[in-house]
Amino acid sequence: MSAPSPHSPLISPTAAQAADRLALLLESTGEGIFGVDMDGRCTFVNRAAAQMLGRRTEEVLGCNMHALMHHSHADGRHYPESDCPIFNAFRQGLPCRIDGEVLWRADGSCFPAEYSSHPVIENGRVQGAVATFVDITERKRAEELLRRSHDELEQRVAERTRELRDLANHLEAVRETERKRIAREIHDELGSLLVALKMDTQWLHRRVGLASEDRPALQAKCQGMGRLIDTAVDKVGRIITDLRPSILDHQGLWAALEWQAQEFTDSAELDATLQCVVAAGVAPPQGGQAIAIFRIFQEMLTNVARHARARSVRIGIHVDGPPEPVLYLDVRDDGVGAAPAALADPQSFGVLGMRERAGHFGGRVTIDSAPGQGTRVRLVMPLGDDGAAAT
Repeated sequence: MSAPSPHSPLISPTAAQAADRLALLLESTGEGIFGVDMDGRCTFVNRAAAQMLGRRTEEVLGCNMHALMHHSHADGRHYPESDCPIFNAFRQGLPCRIDGEVLWRADGSCFPAEYSSHPVIENGRVQGAVATFVDITERKRAEELLRRSHDELEQRVAERTRELRDLANHLEAVRETERKRIAREIHDELGSLLVALKMDTQWLHRRVGLASEDRPALQAKCQGMGRLIDTAVDKVGRIITDLRPSILDHQGLWAALEWQAQEFTDSAELDATLQCVVAAGVAPPQGGQAIAIFRIFQEMLTNVARHARARSVRIGIHVDGPPEPVLYLDVRDDGVGAAPAALADPQSFGVLGMRERAGHFGGRVTIDSAPGQGTRVRLVMPLGDDGAAAT
């Protein structure tokens, strides 16, 4: 038998051969594939589709596919045929791809499926649709397992965060208690000694020998010692105040905040304004919440003094009235500002400390800043029962 001439026409497969190849292709794929006519009746179905539906091929052919496998939602509610995305492919010419629904087996069970549907168009007219689907039970199971693992991890992180925040607050309370004890001991012990020493130098000054030629020098020495003692008393008082301002314990948070702001405005070499408005009937919080607010305020002012290089600062202290009072602390400067990355730096311990202190009592600290545009630091904190906890 001679080979065909290179100039001979190519031999084309017959329609039967093409149909056989298409049938082989449909049967070899693992996806379910079926076609429907304009009435929604099945015109062909491959073996994978019939098996996933738990039916024989001859049971499926000619059936309304929506009524056969897509008649209900996963919770059992009726699924109207008019809403079926598969049928909309030929009714409205709309292709679709869906992975959030179920298909139903012959035994009444259902399985999550991903399906797609495309209209079949011949000679410019829609003749029906072809749909493919796969059982995604394992994928959904894996997604659910991943979601549960993610939720458990988030819960553990949240619990751990609460534990760490409680621990940090406990340690801060311990530090404040220790500061208070040290301040009291310095006041009672060292303060008393300095006062006694001051009295002794005054006594010595009065009794220096009248006839002694060294009398002027001795008196000058006594006066110098007195000045040194006065300076030591002032410095000890400052240390005591830094450790634990007595005004916070004796007059409450509102007075302590106003005093701290006034101290700052008196000492800072910049134009400072203070506005303090506390609604009537709002008692200052006590214990841990009061300490947290006071330390946050101190950190705000310290940052202005150390880093802002500002010409002016505005300080606002506002407290809303009952029944749900809220404290607003606002410190604004016109200094050099800071980039957002610097404020978000994990090494910005001052910022982290303010936010952690505030977060423990349900408050939040926000910072608005940009290079060359100054900085605004704001504390918003509800004044609730947490403030009554003892330090």
